[in-house]
Amino acid sequence: MKKQVVLLMMDSTRKDMLGCYGADERMFTPNLDRLAAEGIRYENAYSCQPVCGPARSAIFTGTFPHSNGMVTNCVPLGANVKTVGQRLTDAGIHCGYIGKWHLDGGDYFGLGQCPEGWDARYWYDMKCYLEEMTPEDRMKSRKWQTAFDEDMTAEFTYAHKCTDRAVDFIRNFHDEDFFLTVSYDEPHGPSLCPAPFNTMYEGFRPKDNPGLHDTLEGKPMFQKLWAGPALEKTVEEITTPGKPRQLFLGCNSFVDHEIGRILDCIDELMPGALVIFTSDHGDMMGAHRLSAKNATVYREAANVPLLIRGGAKGAVCRYPASHIDLTPTILDYMGLPIPKLLEGKSMMPQIRDPQVRINQEVYLEFTRYEVDHDGFGGLQMMRGVVADDVKLAVNLLDTDELYDMEKDPYEVRNRIDDPAYAERRNELHDKILEHMNQTRDPFRGYQWACRSWRPEKTPKWANEGYTRQRENEEYEPRQMDYDTGLPMEEPVRIKGPQAKKAAEEAKKAVEGKAAAEAKKAAEEAKKAAEEKAAAEARNSGC
Repeated sequence: MKKQVVLLMMDSTRKDMLGCYGADERMFTPNLDRLAAEGIRYENAYSCQPVCGPARSAIFTGTFPHSNGMVTNCVPLGANVKTVGQRLTDAGIHCGYIGKWHLDGGDYFGLGQCPEGWDARYWYDMKCYLEEMTPEDRMKSRKWQTAFDEDMTAEFTYAHKCTDRAVDFIRNFHDEDFFLTVSYDEPHGPSLCPAPFNTMYEGFRPKDNPGLHDTLEGKPMFQKLWAGPALEKTVEEITTPGKPRQLFLGCNSFVDHEIGRILDCIDELMPGALVIFTSDHGDMMGAHRLSAKNATVYREAANVPLLIRGGAKGAVCRYPASHIDLTPTILDYMGLPIPKLLEGKSMMPQIRDPQVRINQEVYLEFTRYEVDHDGFGGLQMMRGVVADDVKLAVNLLDTDELYDMEKDPYEVRNRIDDPAYAERRNELHDKILEHMNQTRDPFRGYQWACRSWRPEKTPKWANEGYTRQRENEEYEPRQMDYDTGLPMEEPVRIKGPQAKKAAEEAKKAVEGKAAAEAKKAAEEAKKAAEEKAAAEARNSGC
């Protein structure tokens, strides 16, 4: 059986914008609903950073944005960071990438250059799309009003052109192993779509829910700045129907239609393929008085749709899931070893049996929205963790957040200072700190530990006191130990010879104490045994 994976992505699609998630019966996504019915629907899947470039960096490298260098839009991946396409190509597996890339450090549209590891014949980022057009059509492609032009057709859209290439790729290579990504820019604005999709959601108003009534009391200052004038608006004003929202949802249904063309081709030529659908992040759409996405763990922006077909059928998985696990999953599916460097885990056991738990919790982060723009809050350092019951966000420069997802599913009440949650909050906080250490987060330090609600935490110059070197032996030689100039023996170790010596002495002391305690226990056991034997002898004599 051939090993074939097709990864389908949309941009800014919320989980509740798919009919199969059941949140709003008005959502028209029949093709993705079919995919969900034939596979697994994940309820608690999360983006690693809810903004375009960093989110994609985690998906395609299997490392967090803070590890691969893409901590914001418009910066490139690190030069020594390998994508899943590069790893698979080096293993002799054909890889194609069609659509939005956003990982080359260029502007929104990209550089138009195929990176290492992908078939250049099918490369088609947004720069390629623009370069096919006249200057007039380029301008039309960036205006939402174009969706209502009389001559507007599907063929004008980026989504349709990407789909054409994807279908061609599948028809040409369906008899060989391959990995294909189709990454739509849509429904991200300007949300161009033809009739009937451009009017499908005319007059749409979101259903009323507690999240729309959030006043942001007790929430971070940057959220209030992000909300801006919306803080003073009524819910009716926030949810007033408008053309941009109408097109956003219509374009979402239009891309579902385009995905249907790809699914039909897959079903015809390679029905056994592993098919994955997700979105890089969601969109606040007025929830909590906020729009678009930014440094947040709110479900509207961070909790993404994730559908996987190729294992269990008609299943729902409610365990936490993460984009960080997609690259390890694809490598595992292809029968390749998972490199030490990757920071996720294979989901293949769960894909076969959704009752298998892969993650106790998942992590997400934020550094800033974009290098090119001064705005969007600027620097917003956040590290978050999501478990089954609660989610915690540590906002380094602002108020931290804790939400009870069972009692408060719309995440309105911040319980960061609630004594009833202190034990669980502190447990998850410690996990964030350990995760930052284990993944060599360049921004780790005592500031993340010493929060107002953790008075027992004290600042330490050495933090945890370890050296943590990069271990990427698949593509580069073993790094050298600074203190010896020789290849490192252990990538994670106590820093410096003196610290190492102190650690060894401490270890010996612990071992010595343990040995002494064991010796004492043995002596006491021997004495007890002798006393028992003597007592039995006396009883026998009587």
